[in-house]
Amino acid sequence: MRLAELYEPRRFRVVDADIQDPAPGEIQVRVKAVGICGSDTHNFLEGGIGDTPCPYPMVLGHEPSGVVVKTGPGVTGWAPGDRAALEPAIYCYHCEFCRSGRHNLCARIRFMSTPPDAGYFRQYVNLPAENLLPISPRLSFEYATLFEPLAVVLHSVKLAAVRPLESAAVLGAGPIGLMTVILLKICGAGRVYLVEPVAHRRHMGKQAGADAVIDPAETDASAVILNETGGRGVDLAIDCAARGDSLGHCVKSVCNGGRMVVTGIPVEVCVSLDWHVARRKELTILNVRRSNHDSEAALTLLEEHSSRFAPLITHTLPMERVQEAFEMLELYSDGAGKVVLTP
Repeated sequence: MRLAELYEPRRFRVVDADIQDPAPGEIQVRVKAVGICGSDTHNFLEGGIGDTPCPYPMVLGHEPSGVVVKTGPGVTGWAPGDRAALEPAIYCYHCEFCRSGRHNLCARIRFMSTPPDAGYFRQYVNLPAENLLPISPRLSFEYATLFEPLAVVLHSVKLAAVRPLESAAVLGAGPIGLMTVILLKICGAGRVYLVEPVAHRRHMGKQAGADAVIDPAETDASAVILNETGGRGVDLAIDCAARGDSLGHCVKSVCNGGRMVVTGIPVEVCVSLDWHVARRKELTILNVRRSNHDSEAALTLLEEHSSRFAPLITHTLPMERVQEAFEMLELYSDGAGKVVLTP
């Protein structure tokens, strides 16, 4: 099979590799499409994620869909030709966190695309049967890849406990930020502000349902939000960028007793925060760790709200053009939103 390796900073190569038969309890899947995530671009651009450096070479990609090729011994309920969304996280199911239902905090979690477990930028993969979710024939393989980032957004919005008509600010209009705007509106949020420096992504934010879009390069985003809310601030801020001064804008933009959710991953190992402003406001600050039992709901939302989510995918490229795809995302060129690779 063919797979794409990140073999040094900012450089991919496509190579040949073997694929074994699936082990007991596993299913072999032909990967049909895989989205490029913001964490993939962290590895590409910065040589790691936060305090975790890249061990080269590595195979990225954790937003996949595909079709069953064969099943290993003991697997039932799946047959060759079945269409599936592919979960990237492999849990132990026995630690205290799994037993309490917080599988995303599993003490022995494995995440495909985090070494030593290869990701889905490849043609074939063997994975546990429990990591497959059936997808409707009404969802294309490319569109179905949105299930994994949407599950992350669902988890963040559940943590935020959004109530009807609450005001909100979303920092960053990448795919996660745009999905957050869409989901806030589905949940009945009131006025939603979107802060984003890239022009075409501000336009996508308006299409996603943001009531106001702010260019932080042109004005002080938190000052605008405070001014428009009569100095009160919004009930909730969700930081989907976690770069520059976005965390600071969240703290300043939220009202006394409000909530702040950090979905994005900072580049820095240690980040600064306006702690005394947050302290005086008695803010609730929530941190997101991937998703937790949200994938089935994400697939349902994708099927029921395709007109809202489908426009987020702007490019579909063959895996051989992986280098071009990442450079496009680095430069925000050609109106790039969500980019999907087809192995």
